[in-house]
Amino acid sequence: MSEDPGGTRENTRRSVRVPAVADVFYPASPDRLHGVIRDALAGATRDGSAPGEGGRVPKAIIAPHAGYVYSGSVAASAYARLAPGRGTIERVVLLGPAHSVALDVVATSSADAFATPLGEVAVDVEGRKSALSCPRVVVDDRAHAREHSLEVHLPFIQVVLGDVLVLPLVVGEVPAAVVADVLDAVWGDAGTLVVASTDLSHYHDHATATALDQETAAAIVARRPGGVGLDRACGVFAVRGLLEAACRHHLEVEMVDLRTSGDTAGNRDRVVGYGAFVLI
Repeated sequence: MSEDPGGTRENTRRSVRVPAVADVFYPASPDRLHGVIRDALAGATRDGSAPGEGGRVPKAIIAPHAGYVYSGSVAASAYARLAPGRGTIERVVLLGPAHSVALDVVATSSADAFATPLGEVAVDVEGRKSALSCPRVVVDDRAHAREHSLEVHLPFIQVVLGDVLVLPLVVGEVPAAVVADVLDAVWGDAGTLVVASTDLSHYHDHATATALDQETAAAIVARRPGGVGLDRACGVFAVRGLLEAACRHHLEVEMVDLRTSGDTAGNRDRVVGYGAFVLI
């Protein structure tokens, strides 16, 4: 068995994308990681993020991807709403931005599974085939090798939803309609969840970031893809595509949390914004 430069561990039968940011963005210890996520989910439930009795399970969520100490509690507020979907949701379409590779396509992975300290998450092979049938979708393992925007969501998915398939998509600079067409191809029924990964404004003071993020959140809730500015969300192309799909499928968007790193674990001089949204 060997590990190649593209960030996968291979044997004669299958390949596994290995974690790139364990012990950096989140704990590498399985016990500690599980505990951190459980605590974040419990905090979200106490704060009222969990659905009430009879609450509908979202079809999609938008949640951040920074280190857990900064954005984990915000992400948990969206994932807490998915708890009733455990056992019903079988597949997660996970899309987020490319931070280390320039892309003008949507990149999926050739890996058979993505590993985290909590174990492996199998890749949805049939979903990958469907996505690859769409224009501007390619296999590019370079885009996934070091990308944290998808990886940090996987432990949340494992803890909240259990054993599910994942279709990982790194979204480059492509029109919203291109992403929405890909989502249409893999939309499925209630057994398919879409997760869009993004942080919001970057490196303003807390007051400026809060004002900018409120504008972005209003555009997201109103399902206005063009209202999400290029400098307002690192996952802008993934979010715009999901909002276009939300319009097509008549989903409503609810904001469940909006904070900055100044609210969670950092100073307020230079912050990053985080938002959590559910689409039902």
